Amino acid sequence: MHTKLAEDLGLEFPIFAFTHCRDVAAAVSKAGGLGVLGVAGHSLENLRMELEWIENEVGDKPYGVDLLLPTRFVGSESGGLGRDQLDEKIPQEHRRFVDDLLEKHGVPPLPGDAEVSPEFSVGYEGQRDVIELVFEHRIGLIASALGPPPGWMIEQGRAKGVKVAALAGTVDHARRHVEAGVDIVVAQGYEAGGHTGEISTMVLVPEVVDAVDPVPVLAAGGIGNGRQVTAALALGAQGVWTGSVWLTTEEAETHPVVKQKFLKASSRDTIRSRSLTGKPARQLRSAWTEAWEDPASPAPLPMPLQPRLVREAQARISRTAHKSPGSEQLINYFVGQVVGSLNQVKSVRSVVEELVQDYADTMERLDDWAQG
Repeated sequence: MHTKLAEDLGLEFPIFAFTHCRDVAAAVSKAGGLGVLGVAGHSLENLRMELEWIENEVGDKPYGVDLLLPTRFVGSESGGLGRDQLDEKIPQEHRRFVDDLLEKHGVPPLPGDAEVSPEFSVGYEGQRDVIELVFEHRIGLIASALGPPPGWMIEQGRAKGVKVAALAGTVDHARRHVEAGVDIVVAQGYEAGGHTGEISTMVLVPEVVDAVDPVPVLAAGGIGNGRQVTAALALGAQGVWTGSVWLTTEEAETHPVVKQKFLKASSRDTIRSRSLTGKPARQLRSAWTEAWEDPASPAPLPMPLQPRLVREAQARISRTAHKSPGSEQLINYFVGQVVGSLNQVKSVRSVVEELVQDYADTMERLDDWAQG
């Protein structure tokens, strides 16, 4: 399972693991892949501690970070809006809908001393401090999950020897990323968890590979075993960008109630919904997504209004999902269609080893078939 990109990054295996959990990121890097920490929503102080912890864990092994850098959002024409300005743009109808939904499901209010997770900033300037902070650390890769990265970020990457990647859901997106100067394109298919487009991985990956050659491509979406890794490499990718497969691992900080839902879910139990971020993102179906999909309900607001609207509600649901039946019905998280194959809790190292072994077995079987 050797590719030029893996060799350039010093990886034993071309397995890239996107995760919001530092333990998972470190474990993947230690197992021979590259853990990529999603840093959206971190305060600068917390992010610094997370990166230092990862570096202490992985030693000289490489790791990366992933940011949300959308180019189009409410207030993008002016570089972003302040909190008060955003609040003014949230209709009372939407506030009442969220309040009524929580009341209907009996979700308790937050105690007075409860903390709500920090909001993630959008826009290049809103995250300049974050980007400058991560470049102070020993990252080997920095990825933009929504939109092409700004030129100054790419320049810093080149100056520091850090690979710059960007996720693409269409060939046009991929070409724009390459024109901007990225080193790697991640072709992410419709079946992936989180923010996705409408083209399946099997169709998208070879299209992107052909369109951006010789820029290396990673395949993302629906990859959870070695057979799928083999297919990705056969399509021309130089590695795989994985996410959902790590959500049910021992190290994952996935909410315990959500983890159990994942373990029981089928591949049909996900939906692309704007109900959490304001942009289409695949997540587990729940009473939350069903409520927002109801034609009688208000349409989700665009980013960043929707995440600001639902931030406290999500905190209330998460805090009480283990003891409130209503919260348990509502709680969900981002996950891809491969969730139907995630039916057992395993260590990160076990997952990596199984991906590699299954790939080797698949290649051996294909070689046998080829030799007739």
